[in-house]
Formats: sequence, C-alpha cells, structure tokens
Amino acid sequence: MAEPLRDRARRATGWRLRMNGETRPHYVVCGSDPLAYWVVRALLAAELDSGRARITLVVPERRRSDGPDGRDVPGLHVVRADRLDEVTFRRAGLAGADGLALLHQDDVGNMHAALCAQEVEPRLRLVVRMFNTSLANGLRQLFPDSAVLSDASMAAPAFVAAALGEVAPTHFRHGGRTLYVARRADVRAKDVVCGVADTRDAARPHVLPADEATADVVLAEATGQPPGTELAARRLVRARRRRRPVAVLVRAVRSFATRKIGIAVLVLLAVIAALGGLNARAAHVGWADALYLTLVTTLTGEDPDVTKPVAAQVMQVVLNLAGLALIPLITAVVVDGIVNARLALHTGRIQPARSGHVVVVGLGNIGTRVMAQLNDFGVEVVAIDKDPDARGASLAHRLGVPMVIGDAGREETLRSASVETCQALVVVSTDDDVNLRAALNARGLTPDLRVVLRLFDGDFAERVQKAFGIGISRSVSYLAAPSFAAALLDRAVIATIPVGRHALLVTEVQVVAGSPLDGRPLAAVARPGAVRLLAHARPGQKADWSADHRLVITAGDRLTVVARRAGLTALLRETTPPAPEPPPADPTGPPPPRTSEE
Repeated sequence: MAEPLRDRARRATGWRLRMNGETRPHYVVCGSDPLAYWVVRALLAAELDSGRARITLVVPERRRSDGPDGRDVPGLHVVRADRLDEVTFRRAGLAGADGLALLHQDDVGNMHAALCAQEVEPRLRLVVRMFNTSLANGLRQLFPDSAVLSDASMAAPAFVAAALGEVAPTHFRHGGRTLYVARRADVRAKDVVCGVADTRDAARPHVLPADEATADVVLAEATGQPPGTELAARRLVRARRRRRPVAVLVRAVRSFATRKIGIAVLVLLAVIAALGGLNARAAHVGWADALYLTLVTTLTGEDPDVTKPVAAQVMQVVLNLAGLALIPLITAVVVDGIVNARLALHTGRIQPARSGHVVVVGLGNIGTRVMAQLNDFGVEVVAIDKDPDARGASLAHRLGVPMVIGDAGREETLRSASVETCQALVVVSTDDDVNLRAALNARGLTPDLRVVLRLFDGDFAERVQKAFGIGISRSVSYLAAPSFAAALLDRAVIATIPVGRHALLVTEVQVVAGSPLDGRPLAAVARPGAVRLLAHARPGQKADWSADHRLVITAGDRLTVVARRAGLTALLRETTPPAPEPPPADPTGPPPPRTSEE
C-alpha cells in the first residue's frame, strides 16, 4: 500500500500539517481533576502567553468533582465529551496535533484512549497518567516514545520526607554527577553545589535566595552517604519507645463494654464490698473469712441462719439481692463485649497502643505510595480509611499495616490509631473537608503534632497555616504538573524539587541563535528567587559546574538551571528567538475556532 501523502510530507519536511493552515503547535489535554487544571496552567504559562501554541481541553459533560478541572480557564478550546474515542479526538482536532495528555484516574481507560488516539494520529506524542506499574510497562512497550508518568510516585516522597521532618528526597544524575537535596547541616561544605531555599520560616520558605549562604536547604553532590530522609527514618526506628503493657490492658478493658454497663457493675461491686465489710464486722471475723462469706452469700445465697442477729440477716438478704443483680450484669458485660469486639475487629477499631509511628489518612493513590515507602524505611505505620476496600487496603494487609476503618475527621477514629502518641499525621485523602477536620482534631489531641496536610487550593492552604499553625501542606497535582507539562512539550525536566508549596524544576535549556541570551554573559541567566545557574556546556563538551559568570553565551550552549516555573518560562523565551508575526487573516477563509464548546 502506498504511503499516505500527509505522512510522506511529514517525513520529508519534519513539520506537521495542521487544519486551516495553522502553523502553531497543538496540544490536547484530557482530564477532569486538579492535575488537568495545573497542567493546563503550566502549558498556558509556557506557550500561550507568547502565542506559540494552541491547547484543547477535553472534559466530561458534567463536573465529576468540586475542584477545578480547567474548563473555566480562559484561552482554551474546550470539548465536552463523556467518552474518549476516535469521534471525540477528531472533534478535538487531534489529527495533526503535536501532543496528547491522558490524565484521567483510570488506568485501563487511559490505555484504551491511547489506542484510539493512535488510530487518529499515529505519530502523536503521548503523555499518560498511570498508577499501576504493570499497565504502565505494557503501555511503554506499545508506545515506546510515550511518557508514562505517575503523579503519586512523584509526590509521595515529598509527603514521606515531610512526615519525617526532612526535605524531599530528590536525587538525580546529570553531567557526570549525582546530586540530591539535603539540609546544609547534614552535608560537608565541599559537597554543596548551590543553595536551594531558606526554610527557617516554615510558613513562608524563601526559594533561591540571592545570598546562597542563607539557604539551609541545598543541592549537594552524593558522596556515598544515605540521604537525610533515610537517616531520619533510621533514627525514628531506633528511638521508638517500648509499648506499655499496662496501658494496653487498660485500653482493652475500657473497650470491652459500654460505659453505662461498666458504671452499673462498678456501683454494684461497691455496694457488695460495703455490705461485706459491715457483715464481717458484725460476725467478728478476719478479712480473709469476710471475703469468703461475702462471695458465698452473694453468689449462692446459702447458709440461712434464723439465730443470727437481725442486722446480720438484713445484710445477708441484701447481699443475696445484690448477687441476683450481679449475675445478669456479668452476662450483659460478656455479651456486650463479644458483640463490640466482633464489630471492632471488623472495622479495625481495636488496635494496641502505639508510639512513635506515622498515621496515614486515605489509602488512595498517594496514601498507598506513602504507606509503602514508610514501611520500606522500617517506620511503623497505621492507616485510616473510611472504605474497607480502598485501593491500598490489600497492600496494607500484605505489609501487615494495621488499618482503621472510619471517618478520619472524628476524634474517636484518630484515637483508635493512637494519634496522641504518633510521630506524624499524613492526611492525603481526596476530600479537603475531611483532611482539614482530621488535622484540626489531631492537633486538638496533640498540640505539637507534626501534620502533613494535602490541600489543593494554595490560598486556602496559606490561610490554614496562619490560622491553625499547620505549616506543612502539599498539593499533589501542583507538584506533579510541571513534569507532565514538560513531557507534553518534549522538554526534559531532570528533577522536581518540592519546597513547601513551591515546585522547583531542574532542567537543561539550549540557547538558540538569535535569542536574547545569545552573546550575553552567563551572569544574565541567574535571577534571585526565580532562576539559578548550575552548569554550562559548550556544544559537544561536558558540563562545567564552576563556569566563570563572565563567560559569553553562544548559540548551541546548554544551560543547566534550577528554577521556579515562572522563571523557567521567562528563561525559555530568552533562549529562543522571537516568534514570527502570524500572517494576516484571510477574510474569505473559515472563522477561527471558538474558545469553548458547549
């Protein structure tokens, strides 16, 4: 069969044919949750501000969550469709597009959508969100040039490090060196490559400060020593206090019966003890004989004697009546305790007292990864989820991680997980309301508890930090979005460094001839608080990690930088020549595409 004309033109010219003579690259994003929102925002910041790309967002007809999903972001072409098939992709203009991001939380559905997209555009760059590693490996074999990413894998290390009181365990290899993020106090001065952030004010960390000496979080070269997070985990395991057997026994007794039955039994036993003491005094016997007489009289009602004094007879009758009441109460305690124990075992509420452990709330994608990584470090974990069949429930069972079934926003659920004596609380469910209630109730039980809170809204997270002193909050989508956006734009993000609610990107940028940076010194690259230069490399040469900042940049040079997203966007514009002016619109041609499709 002859090769299609369009494919032969692509192969010969190296550029894609697009509809209506459009020359700008076109990217299609499919998703309906905060990750899609942040990926779209990252693409907008990187491309649309300069008018160099078009973005189409495919969302369901109706919203599937309360959080934003990108459909209300201006500047997009929005296609509403509940099914990702060839018809939907053709409506979205996928034919001739440069990239497709499949960001739904459905691994099988994303794989099916990738196969449908391949029928519409065979040479498409695919970026697929996957949680299941087996499916991810299968998709990579089907589409070798695709990028299969997991937001859970990207964000989980940041939550683990925050729970252990350490910086995120980011490490990568580039330019012949292995670098990792650590606290300045944990590394030797000669191993420090650059300062990353000043986190002494946990509520307002200062990233990429102008004076690197003020940064307590640095990028260092690995020298064979374990990273800070692993050291913190080892210290936590060694410092874990022994469980207190007396406390465990008291906890078991308290949970055996209801409070009302327990009070009734205690009152009745007090009455029996008082009457037994009076009876012993009347009979003039010792404490051992008095105990014997009291138990026999109470439990059997035997030994009637009409010759006894009237007071002794009255006390004996009362003791017999108390014995009649005690036996049903004992039966009620046993029955109630058995029922409560069966229910508690079913729901996971019976847990031995623990200390020095980490409580993880929510066993979804993120919670499952966090639980597994903490377990790998040897840290004791207790999981909480309202769904006994949550995604991570089976893994928790295999790892032997205790799981409490219940609403994490309720105090009794937190007590069941021994939050009062835990090392940290990691709250990563998908419900912001439950997350906040769990964090506040846990702080009410233990005011100085380290709480790692998952919140989407950055402004809301800052207000929570100020109002309640919860200084560690994370947004999974915000941390992972830069890598998804970079993969879609075919830009290599070497590493992502989370600092508080900031995400710093380590990437290598090539300087193009005619760009604003062509012919300027290396000192023009760095911008305090936005961009920091790590290494410089001439074409065909190795990276120089200590290049003179007076060196003049030439076309083809490669710049390795660590930058905030806005800083990287500005740097990319300075390393590429200005976009050509678009041709004037043909008044007789078709109208431009609408910005939304209802």
